[in-house]
Amino acid sequence: MPGKRRRALHLCEMGSFPCARPPPAGDGGGGAGYSRVVYCNDPGCPEATQLDYPGNAISTTRYTVANFIPKSLFEQFRRVANVFFLIVGIVSFSPLAPYRAVSVLLPLIVVVGATMIKEAFEDWRRKKQDIEVNNRKVQVYDGTRAFYQTEWKKLRVGDIVKVEKDEFFPADLLFLSSSFDDGICYVETMNLDGETNLKRKQCLEVTTTLHNECSFHKFKALIRCEDPNEKLYSFIGTMQYQGAQYPLAPQQILLRDSKLRNTQHIYGVVIFTGHDTKVMQNAMDPPSKRSNIERRMDKIVYVLFSGLVLIASTGSIFFGIKTKGEISDRNYRWYIRPDKSSIYFDPSRVALAAFFHFLTSLMLYGCLIPISLYISIEIVKVLQSTFINQDREMYCEETDKPACARTSNLNEELGQVNTILSDKTGTLTCNSMEFVKCSIGGVGYGSGLSEAEEAVRRGSQYESSELKDPPISSEGYNCAAVTRKSVKGFNFKDDRLMNRQWIKEPQSDVIQKFFRILAICHTAIPLVNNSSGDISYEAESPDEAAFVTAARELGFQFYERTQTSISLHEFDPNIGRKVDRTYKLLNILEFSSTRKRMSVIVKTEEDQLLLFCKGADSVIFERLAKNGQEFEAKTKCHINYYSEAGLRTLAIAYRKLSVEEYKKWHEEFLLAKSSVNADRDAIVDETAEKIERDLILVGATAVEDRLQKGVPECINKLAQAGIKIWILTGDKLETAINIGYACQVLRKCMKQIVITLDTPDIDALKKGENNAIEKALHESVAKQIRDAHSQVSVLKGSSGLFALIIDGNSLAFALSRSLENLFLDLAVDCAFVICCRTSPKQKALVTRLVKRSTRKTTLAIGDGANDVGMLQEADIGVGISGVEGMQAVMSSDFAIAQFRFLERLLLVHGHWCYRRIAAMPAYNDWYISFYNVAFTSLPVIALGVFDKDVPSRICLKFPSLHQDGVHNIFFSWPRILGWMLNGVCSSVIIYYFTTSAILQQPFNKDGHGAGTDILGAAMYTCVVWTVNCQLALCLGYFTWIHHVFIWGSIFFWYIFLIIYGSFPPTISTTAYRVFLEACAPSPLYWLSTLFVVISALLPYFLYSTFQRTFFPKYYNIIQSVRLENH
Repeated sequence: MPGKRRRALHLCEMGSFPCARPPPAGDGGGGAGYSRVVYCNDPGCPEATQLDYPGNAISTTRYTVANFIPKSLFEQFRRVANVFFLIVGIVSFSPLAPYRAVSVLLPLIVVVGATMIKEAFEDWRRKKQDIEVNNRKVQVYDGTRAFYQTEWKKLRVGDIVKVEKDEFFPADLLFLSSSFDDGICYVETMNLDGETNLKRKQCLEVTTTLHNECSFHKFKALIRCEDPNEKLYSFIGTMQYQGAQYPLAPQQILLRDSKLRNTQHIYGVVIFTGHDTKVMQNAMDPPSKRSNIERRMDKIVYVLFSGLVLIASTGSIFFGIKTKGEISDRNYRWYIRPDKSSIYFDPSRVALAAFFHFLTSLMLYGCLIPISLYISIEIVKVLQSTFINQDREMYCEETDKPACARTSNLNEELGQVNTILSDKTGTLTCNSMEFVKCSIGGVGYGSGLSEAEEAVRRGSQYESSELKDPPISSEGYNCAAVTRKSVKGFNFKDDRLMNRQWIKEPQSDVIQKFFRILAICHTAIPLVNNSSGDISYEAESPDEAAFVTAARELGFQFYERTQTSISLHEFDPNIGRKVDRTYKLLNILEFSSTRKRMSVIVKTEEDQLLLFCKGADSVIFERLAKNGQEFEAKTKCHINYYSEAGLRTLAIAYRKLSVEEYKKWHEEFLLAKSSVNADRDAIVDETAEKIERDLILVGATAVEDRLQKGVPECINKLAQAGIKIWILTGDKLETAINIGYACQVLRKCMKQIVITLDTPDIDALKKGENNAIEKALHESVAKQIRDAHSQVSVLKGSSGLFALIIDGNSLAFALSRSLENLFLDLAVDCAFVICCRTSPKQKALVTRLVKRSTRKTTLAIGDGANDVGMLQEADIGVGISGVEGMQAVMSSDFAIAQFRFLERLLLVHGHWCYRRIAAMPAYNDWYISFYNVAFTSLPVIALGVFDKDVPSRICLKFPSLHQDGVHNIFFSWPRILGWMLNGVCSSVIIYYFTTSAILQQPFNKDGHGAGTDILGAAMYTCVVWTVNCQLALCLGYFTWIHHVFIWGSIFFWYIFLIIYGSFPPTISTTAYRVFLEACAPSPLYWLSTLFVVISALLPYFLYSTFQRTFFPKYYNIIQSVRLENH
């Protein structure tokens, strides 16, 4: 039972892993980046104190109390509009100002202060989280045979800690011992990478006896290891203990923020603390991304500022000319005494007077710069993000995960996406593998159709490469429909193997080896259900879980793992029943993307040494012995068929080892593992190569990763919206092609262009010198791209669509400087692009190339750690919270649970957000000079948050609406200039019509004319009405919120006049009782307001009607059709 200590095991001489025994003499060396020294159980010694490692307290806040104000102010005044108003505010304290300084500084203080308060609030929430984490409790050894509780923040490097079940590890620890006698524990790393699969960790054999307080009293050890770094899955170091040196590996490292599971307690020594821990080393801010509209708004501000300078300069020049003439006898105005005027109007110093006039004009017309624009848009984007997060149509019930806008900066970019670059596994597919077919001893087993094969049946497959039945022996084959319990990960149907019928097959011994290898060659953990007794498996990948499950279903049940052994309930054909067999586990050579294979070395109960290996077919086949190639030809044939059916394949092989060969290799391997330098991984891989040779091929597996729900329909909608789709996957070319058919990226009518280096001619070239090979391969790829480009150019005008498929080797050359532009031109002309066998770096490079060269919005979507580079490189990164963990989500801008939600995210929210944000600057930029900050905020926010031209169902019914954003029709320069012209027209009409109506005739009953106070109130009233009515005309969708904000703003203007006019004249100046006593009683005021507002709105109304009638846009047509249907 977990937690109850069992009798100490006498571990085998060789140990379960190469790190379990000390290596031969030698210190392994060190080097740059490997200088950390840890004095275990003695953190207070003088040597440890001199190292001055940081404490264990962490801080994730952006600001501190000391730097908040200067740092936050610096961030705010990076915006050019804020800098301008700050300068104007400072100058407004001088006599040059045409108004009081408070009228300039107050809006600036409100805008900057609101943003600083928002940042302070967000930072305080992070601070509270830091305080809670730093004050968590942990048990620490005091050096005198006792453990005591202390806070995480007080831990030091070298401390020994005790962590209980379901507790988080407080720092990066070296695993010393656990409640299990064989020194293992189970760890959940969800907080690190999001994976819920339990990881099995093991301590060194030499420290397994450290299982209570007394045993630590004399424990002293010295650890030399790598410096702090962000690599979660690697660790290099050694431990010197009791005169011997032991190599350390990731299996002995317990990372901060991971959790102890299924183990009562563990003991560990602190290696890295605080910001030196790997999880904190990975904590980095995502790259700063700005939307196209935001960048264009900056340009608009510069244009506005240039216009402001031009207006002020022109006025100052004419002012200087006029002032200079006032001193002459002809123009001498004795009543203003130009001969004794101040320097601001001195005709004898015209240049200085004109300069002062220029500064006054800048302040007078400064409201042309939209100070409220930034804060309004920021509020709108936050509210838009809330709507995305709360959208029930994008909530996944299966995983209980809603959509999440992790940033609000890029909402409108969703409506401008031109190209989607998508991962396949876990993104388009479920990443929940099912064992469906296998090839054993040259015979294919398994029936049923994959999704790609079903696409053939529906007529979606292309004619030239139509899949045929697999070349397998069907004699005596029967697959009658048998009702059986559904098993997760196992969808295999073949009566020749099921129900122990495999013992009747001619090669039953090969079949036995095959499933025995599947049951042993893995790192899975068995979990027993106490109530039912059923066994399930926690594996580090879905593939591995499917293999172990398949072995169990076919008579080879893996039921127990210890540090030194793996135990099976194995069906023995000789006696006709299950027997328990235990295999002594000597070494595990783990899978990596470089090795593309995994091996285990075991000793049987008959003392036979065996190496079991599974890996990519290309890697396994080149390591086969001459006598191990008996089934190679047929197995290759089956693998090709499985790949064409969209299945993922692995080859299975083994070899027998002699005791002498193994002992010699094992000593060399231990020496490689104990080296402490940057080349250790390469040395270990090179040593592993020496024993992973002369293999005997047994067969191959085929597992299916089924498409997620709604993927074909979603891709079809996105294609109708004119969005180009690229699939970037690590799968084989044949698999990628057939998955493309299954999800309708590829279609029967498309002409395929395949660029590959996997041809017999290319294979022949690879036997020459390296330089010559590289040149020949480069020329081959260049020729294929040029030929394809010519083919596309000739047929470009025809009705046919092209699909480009390129493998990873060819892509490496296509991304070179000499070919990248030619490759991109070809890819852009194709409807769909599939890049297969791509590395994570290639994914990022392709994304960068598309983004940089097309200059249009790119979106990358993925679910795994290998997609992080691609997500960060794209304009928009969308992470899928799937099986592979949360690293993609943590690096993304938006997160969704399944690919199908991308349809609504882009076509509905993207379309609405783009249209709303694009409408805001047009209104705000050109009317802001007539509309005070207090009156603009709510109407603009209402427009930016709630307006929509068509409902969501219409967006999904007519995907081509998305092209409005791709072509940027709502925020193009012609449209911006059009709004500018409309603003100029409206301002001219308001000015001249109001002046003519108010000043040219008696205003009151007593016959008195209106002064500038009445004129100003009347003119501003017209401005308020015109701006809000103009806004109402722009809206495509009214809600009660729109009515409240728009008509409420007009009402608030009159309330403002009354309240402000009630203040004493020293405060209200020209507004003193101007509305109640002068404007409100006058019919002329109300009639002129009505007439001027209608006149100011007429140009836009006429243009809009003319455009909708004779030159309607696509969205206008859809709106008209919708109204007719109603």
